[in-house]
Amino acid sequence: MKSDSKKPQDLKQAWIDIFGYIKRYRIMFLATAIMSAVASMLALLGPYYLSEMTDLIQKGLSETMDIDSVKAIGQTLILIYAVSGILTFLENYMMATVSQRSAQMFRRDVSRKMNRIPLRYFDQSSKGDVMSRVTNDVDVLGTQMNQCIGSVVSAITTLLVSVVLMLFMNVILTALAVAIAVLGFLIIKLVAKRTQKYFRAQQKDLGAMNGLVEEQYSGHSVVTIYAGQKEAMERFDRINDSLGVSAFRSQFLGGISAHLNGLISNVGYVLICVAGAMLYMSGSITFGVVVAFMIYVKLFTGGFSQLSYAIVSMQSVAAAAERVFTFLNYDEMPREEEKIHMDTAEGLVEFKHVTFGYDPDRPVIRDFSAKILPGQKVAIVGHTGAGKTTLINLLMRFYEVDDGEITIDGIPIKELTRDQVTALFGMVLQETWLFEGTLRENIVFNSKGVTEERLDEVCRAVGLHHFVESLPQGYDTPIKDNDSMSAGQRQQVAIARAMIGDPSMIILDEATSSVDPLTERLIKEATDRMMDRRTSFVIAHRLSTIVDADMIMVMKDGEVVEVGRHGDLLRRGGVYSDLFRSQFEVSSD
Repeated sequence: MKSDSKKPQDLKQAWIDIFGYIKRYRIMFLATAIMSAVASMLALLGPYYLSEMTDLIQKGLSETMDIDSVKAIGQTLILIYAVSGILTFLENYMMATVSQRSAQMFRRDVSRKMNRIPLRYFDQSSKGDVMSRVTNDVDVLGTQMNQCIGSVVSAITTLLVSVVLMLFMNVILTALAVAIAVLGFLIIKLVAKRTQKYFRAQQKDLGAMNGLVEEQYSGHSVVTIYAGQKEAMERFDRINDSLGVSAFRSQFLGGISAHLNGLISNVGYVLICVAGAMLYMSGSITFGVVVAFMIYVKLFTGGFSQLSYAIVSMQSVAAAAERVFTFLNYDEMPREEEKIHMDTAEGLVEFKHVTFGYDPDRPVIRDFSAKILPGQKVAIVGHTGAGKTTLINLLMRFYEVDDGEITIDGIPIKELTRDQVTALFGMVLQETWLFEGTLRENIVFNSKGVTEERLDEVCRAVGLHHFVESLPQGYDTPIKDNDSMSAGQRQQVAIARAMIGDPSMIILDEATSSVDPLTERLIKEATDRMMDRRTSFVIAHRLSTIVDADMIMVMKDGEVVEVGRHGDLLRRGGVYSDLFRSQFEVSSD
């Protein structure tokens, strides 16, 4: 799929896309539409029979009352309304089923999409906006689609059938009723055409609001430390004001169309009563026809009112669908099939003239080449923005190189699936991630067959075993990201997670940046054992932690400017020497 593929630009196109997407439920949808239509038609037969009953009763006031005929019509009316009610119940039940299953399908597909699109998308989008598409927009699709589809079918059926039945009784009154209703519909259509852009703006503002709330919540401590509450509130007020305006305009214009239709309906009701009375007085129609028309005109104009409400809901659904389909139509990473079986690796890694940029016109890595032998510990150092983490992202195939090639044991990583590449590495990031669950689940995470002994061994190695013993339920204690765990303990859990699967190669991205010196020493001893006889990559700003590295690559502006061991690089007096001495002087002070 292409990111620039056709998006739903209006109400019609949006619903074409929706129906095309939920085609697996077309039989159930068709059945609900038929039941809704039949239920509406049966309900419309009621006034027709009521007209006959009224004429019989009126005739019985001056002559002999035909009780049997009145009873027969009454029983027919009871049967008609009973069947109509049952069909309406079934239609509502099935339509709710269709809409919620469709919402489940949208959520599932959006969730799957997240695992298939490049990380580049998430670099360019706020987390809150993505979450808004999964929650708010999909919820709108699920809840309002149920309401508007049934309403549209019922309203159209009511309009068509009531016109036919009214024509059968009197052409003049029918023409008057249709003229009034058409006038109302044209006014509603004019208002609805202006409303759609405001529903689209409302959904966009909701996404921006969610993004801001998520950002402020996750960075609440930073905002507080730097007294940024005022600026945060100003940003919130700007988005909130915009959301208030778009929501007001969409809801006001959506509601006013329904009120206009109600006004026109009442005016039409009065005109039909006056015209019907005049025709009755002239002897053109019976009193029963007048009674029936009074009901039909209410049903007829009510059909337009129901249709106007449905159009408002359809606009809201269309706006939500546009955002969801925009996400679902984003370019995916190419589908992969396993061509080469590779469960483990010796650890021979080679970068061959690699060039890469998040923006193709602004490369971050330029013509980078390096060869890492099996079992070597490679440290990557440099100033912030030099390209250290980018290099690791390319090695893990989080991004694809623009030019050049990366190989593992002589095999280009492009010939391996992404799952194969990531399975070869144990990776500890600078930012720790824990999910709501037990400590065991957070450490074992996606590793199979982990024994209690192995769990104890790893936790002792990273200095986490004492903390585990202090927990009320040990490894089975539920934890949250910020629940009674320090930043250092969360980092230890992340390192234990990387060790538990016994990977072929190791990547540490500032893995000890959040721990105290004693814990750092324990973790370093553990990681040294973990990296023993494994190719390992260590991104470090604290240069004292990588003095024993077999190879130190010093990066500057996307290029490796120095390569060597710690002592050799110090003697050269270059970039590494300046970095190390600056840190040594700061620590000495």
